[in-house]
Amino acid sequence: MSLLFAQLLTGLADAATLFLVASGLSLIFGVTRIVNFSHGSFYMLGAFIGYSLMQVLPGMFGFWASVLLAGVAVGLIGVIVEICVLRPIYRAPELFQLVATFGVILIIQDVALFTWGADDLLGPRAPGLTGIVRIMGEPVPKYDLALIAITPLVLFSLWYMITKTRVGILVRAATQDREMVGALGVNQAWLFTGVFFLGAMLAGLGGAIQLPKGGADLLMDFNILAAIFVVVVIGGMGSLPGAYAAAVLISVLNVYGVTYIPQSTLVLMFVVMAVVLMIKPFGLFGREEVAGEHGQVGEPERPIKPAGPRGRLMVAGLIFLLALIPLSGSNFAQILTTDIITFALFAASLHFILGLGGLVSFGHAAYFGGGAYVAALLVTHLGANMEIAFVLAPFGAALGAVMIGWLCMRRTGVYFAMLTLAFAQLIWSLVYQWDEFTGGDDGLVDIWPAAWLNGTSVYYYFTMLFGIGGILALRHVAHSPFGYALRASRDSTRQAEATGIHTKRVQWAAFSFAGAMAGLAGALFVFSKGSVFPTELEIAKSFDGLIVVFLGGVKTLSGGVVGAASLELVKDVLTRFEYWRLSLGVLIIVVVILAPNGIVGTLHKLGERLGMTGKTEDR
Repeated sequence: MSLLFAQLLTGLADAATLFLVASGLSLIFGVTRIVNFSHGSFYMLGAFIGYSLMQVLPGMFGFWASVLLAGVAVGLIGVIVEICVLRPIYRAPELFQLVATFGVILIIQDVALFTWGADDLLGPRAPGLTGIVRIMGEPVPKYDLALIAITPLVLFSLWYMITKTRVGILVRAATQDREMVGALGVNQAWLFTGVFFLGAMLAGLGGAIQLPKGGADLLMDFNILAAIFVVVVIGGMGSLPGAYAAAVLISVLNVYGVTYIPQSTLVLMFVVMAVVLMIKPFGLFGREEVAGEHGQVGEPERPIKPAGPRGRLMVAGLIFLLALIPLSGSNFAQILTTDIITFALFAASLHFILGLGGLVSFGHAAYFGGGAYVAALLVTHLGANMEIAFVLAPFGAALGAVMIGWLCMRRTGVYFAMLTLAFAQLIWSLVYQWDEFTGGDDGLVDIWPAAWLNGTSVYYYFTMLFGIGGILALRHVAHSPFGYALRASRDSTRQAEATGIHTKRVQWAAFSFAGAMAGLAGALFVFSKGSVFPTELEIAKSFDGLIVVFLGGVKTLSGGVVGAASLELVKDVLTRFEYWRLSLGVLIIVVVILAPNGIVGTLHKLGERLGMTGKTEDR
């Protein structure tokens, strides 16, 4: 019993950091509607800045002053990010802004690398709180007890500010109806800036206050990102009490999980999130009016007719040029183009459900990696030949999409997105931990194509056939009656259902079809590389797909393909430099600000102005 109580205290102490960071994200999301992926970067900066300040400010006063100053410094950095990066694109589709915050992540990673180096920094001990206290015979660090006491004070302070002050009233009003707040004469721009400062400051405080327990390193941003999103979603978007309750729930369960079910720790919080959302669709303390808006990707676009003769001629010309690449004699060009086509098919499959269906998936890599693993497992364990494994891979991915889609379709917006992430993490955990079957972290190797496809040029043409064929199939379905039913389900669910369209079935079928196409891309990938590892199922892979879709243009049919090709080519050039993330991040932000409709959408609008394209032409 004493051990269980000591573990409970450890979980409550861990919840302190998680709550500080998650409460900042919840405030930012509730008011500005920004899916702020860079929030983990603010947490990391808080740790590094706090560490540097603690080196020059000694003693107990210096320690706590460093924590507060680190929070303020990060808050000011957040203001710079909000004014320079996000304010110019507030009128862009809400989820398009996540691309800009991803650019911020890349910039901050390289700035931190340049400033503090690549080595992990060991956090200093908290003066006056370095010993232990025995409670029921079990040792409990004094610093843990301090964190347990501080967290409710922070929660009460935030609650008081939100409920009892004029600023808090405006924040709550903006959370529920931003347009009305603006109509009453409130300067929304500075309200957003103030909220962003507070949210970033809380993340910085979280990073600095955990230094005695964890230190500072360059992986902190991504390590905490999934956890804080899970906490915010479980608690309910925009709910501070919900964030606190969820942080305590996740932290305590994680401590017990490490002790009694260590295999569960990789996915425990995602399982909890999935269960909560199945019972409480908007989280423990969430409200439908706050959550319901975030599934949108902007206003419905005008109807797009199939490409005319000129468009088809351009596509044929591009395919012809791609077919000439092997004649150049460059193996590197063939391998690079193979990778681009494969990734373009993956991005196009994600764009199919995101752009046409309005379904934002944070776990689409599950079907890309799933297709790759289905093919690899068939070859490794059943001795199947390449042709059979290649054909069955997309069917395996589609089966996974059918099951996951059935569970997720009951939710909308960010809750739908987070459920897809939860199930994707379950699949990743299964692959990562089942060493004897999937190879675990070592992956599966020696998965090569059949002898007749063994040459680089032959496999290149094979990739062209199925990769470009898959992209064209997606475009064909987009212009079929099914595709128009999918758009109707996205634009107006009630009107679509009034005409006899079963919107959920249409979206479920689209989700499954997109999963099959992603699985086809995974099959092309595994046989081109000869191996597959759990990294192809990770969150980062899904985010890569989201980024290229938004960069290319959500409201265009070719956005995913153009975005994927553009990003892969740029990365191939920039990764040759030491601080390539900084350059890539700046480039992403510049594109987001200057081309808020994406690359294809912006070029199309420019063509309209010049009279070069029609308003409803396929693009």
